[in-house]
Amino acid sequence: MLKAVILIGGPQKGTRFRPLSFEVPKPLFPVAGVPMLQHHIEACVKVPNMKEILLVGFYQPNEELNKFLLNVQQEFKISIRYLQEYSALGTAGGIYHFRDQIVAGGPEAFFIMNADVCSAFPLTDMLRFQKDHGEPNSFVILGTTSNRKQSMNYGCIVENEETHEVLHYVEKPSTFVSDIINCGIYLFTPDIFQHIGAVFQKNQQDMLLEEPSNGWHRAEAIRLEQDVFTALAGQGKLYVYKTLSFWSQIKSAGSAIYASRLYLNQYHTSHAERLATNEEGGPKICGNVYIHPTANIDPTAVLGPNVSIGTGVTIGAGVRVRESIILHGATLQDHSCVLNSIVGWDSTIGKWARVEGTPSDPNPNDPYAKINSETLFRDGKLTPSITILGCNVNIPSEVVILNSIVLPHKDLNRGFKNQIIL
Repeated sequence: MLKAVILIGGPQKGTRFRPLSFEVPKPLFPVAGVPMLQHHIEACVKVPNMKEILLVGFYQPNEELNKFLLNVQQEFKISIRYLQEYSALGTAGGIYHFRDQIVAGGPEAFFIMNADVCSAFPLTDMLRFQKDHGEPNSFVILGTTSNRKQSMNYGCIVENEETHEVLHYVEKPSTFVSDIINCGIYLFTPDIFQHIGAVFQKNQQDMLLEEPSNGWHRAEAIRLEQDVFTALAGQGKLYVYKTLSFWSQIKSAGSAIYASRLYLNQYHTSHAERLATNEEGGPKICGNVYIHPTANIDPTAVLGPNVSIGTGVTIGAGVRVRESIILHGATLQDHSCVLNSIVGWDSTIGKWARVEGTPSDPNPNDPYAKINSETLFRDGKLTPSITILGCNVNIPSEVVILNSIVLPHKDLNRGFKNQIIL
């Protein structure tokens, strides 16, 4: 029997995803037409003998999360439960806190997956790799190759090239260590809790010496990467499975558009029914496009490549949309143009208006380049990135918005560039 645990974080996380995370928890933000988390769940249910999926995080239960859980349980016919942390406990602290729930029923192994990654999720390959390498109770990290400069933004893995054992692990080193990076997807056996427990015991002892007021919480706040993997490396217990398939983090809104492109491309083999096609009386489709069945689109509109159209969206005559995500209830009036942007829930773009951002794609000339998760500001200025329209934003006709973040505003009767408009 197998289980999967998806670490979904909480409201204090995902600040680089604002303002989109104000309206919906980041793990439920739609990427390629479905909530971010659903891609993880769809990969898990394909694994033979998968019995339960647990979501661990510190979001307060809310209507969106409850509705999502109900929908995916009904669709995939598998137990999916949310376990709420009392506080942010780290990537290892959360699973250690709920270890009894994870090992209930006696699973042989379980996957741990960070919610903010986009991947082909080669879970069955990781299972096969675990059986072929090391001891039966060994642990597996999914790894991929990065370029030298960007590798220092991730957890770096030094491996034995013959056995693929992890010899050395460093989280975000200050100098180059290895071009193999941690993908945030793991395969563990219940033995991992002994190693996390050892860190917990050490933290408790340290807390007793310091006598803090919140010692229990601080003892339980444990990080897999810095506290567990660093100690396990070189002990014959930890291995890395390197994937050649796509992988990216989803830290910022710009990275959501890139992740949408990767998933839309994967749909050709996994969910061909989700991809729009050119049909008589329909809009012109260029490349990979997802259109929700409830959307109303004029046949003279041109969509794609890499476009996702949400529920109840209305798109008028002559509209052009490229490299963008259009969220629930949005309206794009006649001859408007949307490029490299996210149009928020129930927002309206007027006739002949132009909303355009700057793509934050990886270097196309470097096969190992990853997307840069830019901070919102750089040198006191807004970093040029995609344009984001928040919820219920109204862009008047013939207005141009470039590289900006726009929240509901009283006066948008002129264009903006490189600004946050509140």
